[in-house]
Amino acid sequence: MSASEGTYVVGVDSSTQSTKALVVDVATGRVVASGQAKHTVTGGDRRESDPRQWWDALCAALEQCGDVVREAKAISVGGQQHGLVTLDADGDPVRPAMLWNDVRSAPQTRRLIEELGGPEAWAERTGSVPSTSFTVTKWAWLMEHEPEAAARVAAVRLPHDYLTERLTGEGTTDRGDASGTGWWASATEEYDAKTLEHIGLDAALLPRVVRPGEAAGTVRSGLPLAEGVLVAPGTGDNAAAALGLGVRPGTPVMSLGTSGVVYAVTGRRPADPTGTVAGFAAANDGWLPLACTLNCTLAVDRMAELLGLDRQAVEPGSGVTMLPYLDGERTPALPHASGLIHGLRHDTTPGQLLQAAYDGAVHSLLAALDLVLDEDADRTSPLLLIGGGARGDAWRNTVRRLSGRPVQIPQAQELVALGAAAQAAGLLTGEDPAAVARRWNTAEGPVLDAVERDDAALERIGSVLSAATPLLDRP
Repeated sequence: MSASEGTYVVGVDSSTQSTKALVVDVATGRVVASGQAKHTVTGGDRRESDPRQWWDALCAALEQCGDVVREAKAISVGGQQHGLVTLDADGDPVRPAMLWNDVRSAPQTRRLIEELGGPEAWAERTGSVPSTSFTVTKWAWLMEHEPEAAARVAAVRLPHDYLTERLTGEGTTDRGDASGTGWWASATEEYDAKTLEHIGLDAALLPRVVRPGEAAGTVRSGLPLAEGVLVAPGTGDNAAAALGLGVRPGTPVMSLGTSGVVYAVTGRRPADPTGTVAGFAAANDGWLPLACTLNCTLAVDRMAELLGLDRQAVEPGSGVTMLPYLDGERTPALPHASGLIHGLRHDTTPGQLLQAAYDGAVHSLLAALDLVLDEDADRTSPLLLIGGGARGDAWRNTVRRLSGRPVQIPQAQELVALGAAAQAAGLLTGEDPAAVARRWNTAEGPVLDAVERDDAALERIGSVLSAATPLLDRP
């Protein structure tokens, strides 16, 4: 069915640092109200948050939207992926949630990969080789290091599941977010009994996987929304952003944030035994092969700070190469790496060194993108560039020069929340949420023409990386 102007939905983005809520007109995609509230996260290798903060932030963000929020007909939550939320029999957190960037489970990750058949078996069964981000590794850590806490767990949820359950009273998730746990088998689209048995997790503790287009439930009374409002399944943040862009199969997306992400929607189930590409499910019926680097805008900004330069003060030329792996690296898989500079000369300028940092970061993303795109993808179509870095000329120009592709900069902001809103709207209208987003023209924005690809720079960076890998891979 179609929706007339003045029919509203709510899209939520519960990220690592804050929760945002948008009230969106279903017919036009116009954002009529918004709100935002922050969370706190512990530092170091213990990246944890109290899930109750997320709920308080969601309620605060909805209240900031004003009276119009109570006119909304549906709501959906997009949330940070992978986090382990453990609840007791009363629905209260047993302990703080372990977030996606908590790296304490590295030993459990290595052990699980080996014990359950190696990378090839994991990729075939779940679509992905787990990294320390994946929820399965965090549960294994909890069982080993906090067995008393694990014994008290009556429900295991992902961050977006937790908020959806607070809205509806029902334990649900979706295929997109479930595919990042490590215990959801993409081959069967069911929880994997072998994996669950191996890690000592009862399937009865897990949420029901709601199918695309199906409601997760309705809003309970006593909340900043009208009682009975439909609640869509929700999904993880990357799957929500893909919905928010309305991307079609084969369209490449590069997100430039603290970490870098490349992905594309496809109709084929991905399974990469190298672990470079995570074979995630999309929030609709497709798939979302995705690769992530740890060092992107934050690493380049740090280099600009060390050099005493504005982040845009790059200069061309020079044969210097920088691998800006300041936090180790996930793609390529060099978790113990640090930054490396090669080819420094007396006449190398600070601006050229800063450009080399941009080049090193983009090289990693483009190498991953080649693996993300399947053989049917159009490799000459515009690359959708999103995230904070997409607003900077130095990032835009570096991506164009090293990719040789035209680059499109969508003007829409808050794509995760918009994707969640499109999912909520699709629940009302019966449309594919990605089609809703295309109707809203969320990907509309300027297209920057392609320039000749700098093959010499790509070959130089690749050669340095290959030669330096033994050094970078040392613990």
